[in-house]
Amino acid sequence: MIDKLIKLPILFLFALAMTHCTAQRQEKPNIIIIMADDMGYGDLSCYGSTLINTPNLDNLAAEGIRFTDFHANGSVCSPTRAALLTGKYQQRVGIDGVVTAKHDRDKGLDPSEKTFAEAIKEAGYVTGMFGKWHVGYQTKFNPIQQGFDEYIGYVSGNVDYHSHIDQEGYEDWWVGDTIKNEKGYSTDLITKHSVDFIERHKDEPFLLYIPHEAPHGPFQGRKSEAERYVGWKDGAKQKKKVSEEELNAIYKEMVEVMDEGIGEVMETLKKLKLDKNTLVFFCSDNGASRKVGSNGGLRGYKSTLWEGGHRVSAMAWYPGKIAPNQVNDETILTMDLLPTIMDLVGAEIPKGLDGLSVKNNLLVGEALPQRDLFWGYAGRKAIRQGDWKLILQKKDAEPLLYNLKEDIGENDNVAGQHPERVGTMLEKLKAWTEDVYISTKK
Repeated sequence: MIDKLIKLPILFLFALAMTHCTAQRQEKPNIIIIMADDMGYGDLSCYGSTLINTPNLDNLAAEGIRFTDFHANGSVCSPTRAALLTGKYQQRVGIDGVVTAKHDRDKGLDPSEKTFAEAIKEAGYVTGMFGKWHVGYQTKFNPIQQGFDEYIGYVSGNVDYHSHIDQEGYEDWWVGDTIKNEKGYSTDLITKHSVDFIERHKDEPFLLYIPHEAPHGPFQGRKSEAERYVGWKDGAKQKKKVSEEELNAIYKEMVEVMDEGIGEVMETLKKLKLDKNTLVFFCSDNGASRKVGSNGGLRGYKSTLWEGGHRVSAMAWYPGKIAPNQVNDETILTMDLLPTIMDLVGAEIPKGLDGLSVKNNLLVGEALPQRDLFWGYAGRKAIRQGDWKLILQKKDAEPLLYNLKEDIGENDNVAGQHPERVGTMLEKLKAWTEDVYISTKK
């Protein structure tokens, strides 16, 4: 009897300790960042598409926040990803352009740069990434070397969806820092590994980065034939000509398969009862290309600094913390995600970032402070001040000024009507250029 009386308080204390540990774990929200590749502002049905059906992303937007003024840091792939990973302007970390398979196999994001994966690991998180890297080919640049505990995917700009061969004819499907090809459609493989990661780490706080290949070219559906093989060179193999109608149908399938996979991820969260403790953020890395896709009536396309190049669809979902059916018109950039997630999990935000935390804006609707925002690519530059946007198409070009509140299509250049504003914005653009471009510091 005495033994039982002694054991009861011990069992009670053990149960109390376990409850406390569980509560501590639950105080740390899981983080999932999903990124589409080359998907236009108007390519989702919740952003007005009548061609493409995306019920899972539509539901994500309906149950959380849909952003109308969210922007990729770059108008092409690598720069946006560098800014996302570091919370800094991509020019500051030396990734101002595309890290190409042909010319840049020795280049990448400097391992000394602190990524969001490295930062959040210090807060006790396990980290995983499945999909497209595109900020360095060599193993010293591999995600495993830059904060991710697990990585499966490809490091180039795109691979054949079936053979997983890059643009230069190299195998490009990695498990960690080792090439290890596997059978399957890349979009489905990315989903499979993401779901598996969630299931294996359901009992600890995790950060999961899901950078999809879709709907970037090569334009291939689940049943398409592989186009590339080892030793293949772009253009070396005569491709079957595809009509505009066929291309649109394939593109539609690519987006819809990605949406289907995102639905599987969301269903996994609900099945494991993780949905109330997980922030999911979705965005695209830049606008749709000139070839296919819709930028929803915005001017320009991928690689340009018109709104169609960098204004992208985005949404945030966090049941119980983010109210449903919100439309957010704050101007937010990809680089803001790092400080936001660190703030959200209660961890230290790294010093020297260009992005800012938008946590209070997401959770309680607090307005963001006024700030100047900048873009630069291939000699072109742009600055945003509130509703005003100034573009320089090349170094000595006449500046173009637009009021986006009145002219979202950037059709009416009003630079001549606002010479003082143009002068002020040009000065700030010059100062930013001198500050962030690595080449100007050498």
